[in-house]
Amino acid sequence: MNTPFDGRPASVPTVPAEPAARTLAVVSAGTSDPSTTTMLANRAAARVAAIGAERGIEIRIRLIDLRTLAEDITAALVTQHVSPALQEASDVLRDADAIVASTPVYKAGASGLFTAFFQVLDNDLLIGTPVALAATAGSDRHALVIDDQLRGLFAYLRTITVPTSLFATPDDWNSSGFGTRVDRTATELVALIEGGFRQAVRGDAWGAYQHSYGSAGGTELGIDLNTDLMRLATGGR
Repeated sequence: MNTPFDGRPASVPTVPAEPAARTLAVVSAGTSDPSTTTMLANRAAARVAAIGAERGIEIRIRLIDLRTLAEDITAALVTQHVSPALQEASDVLRDADAIVASTPVYKAGASGLFTAFFQVLDNDLLIGTPVALAATAGSDRHALVIDDQLRGLFAYLRTITVPTSLFATPDDWNSSGFGTRVDRTATELVALIEGGFRQAVRGDAWGAYQHSYGSAGGTELGIDLNTDLMRLATGGR
């Protein structure tokens, strides 16, 4: 029996396509240099990349240092003007397959710089994006800030946060138990990346979300402006 024709010459073997690299955006609101907040974010990102490599997934890390964007974020809040640098950071998050978001804790709350940055982003920018949450503080008294404040913010942005969060005080850095927690967080994030959660949500369920006009670069509503009715509504013919 003849082999069904599949469009390829019989003499050319089929070569499986190389899997595309995934991007991990690391957002740090640390304000000092060096910063324990950034160190925590980078430690988590390194484990994500290592675990991804073990599973055959290349993960490229892009760092967004909010300390260098402080003036741009403030200007965006007050004037709605988005600087090129802030737009670039927004574009990195838009295209990221996952995010590690890390903030210092001040006065029992997340950093104002951290929350302001995510408040100036388009509401639709992060829909379905897996996120690992992290925070640093000087005392265990602030350990609930992630669950009490950050999860609500990222739920509003319609991300999917991994179950295990990372909270570090100065005593945690040399703790074996903390290293285990980093591994657990990284494994959870890689599982969401590997499973294609973000792509599935944006591909199959995008139209089921409530969108704000003008958000997500104008791709959010799916309105055909070229129909007779829409041309009439806009004064055209």
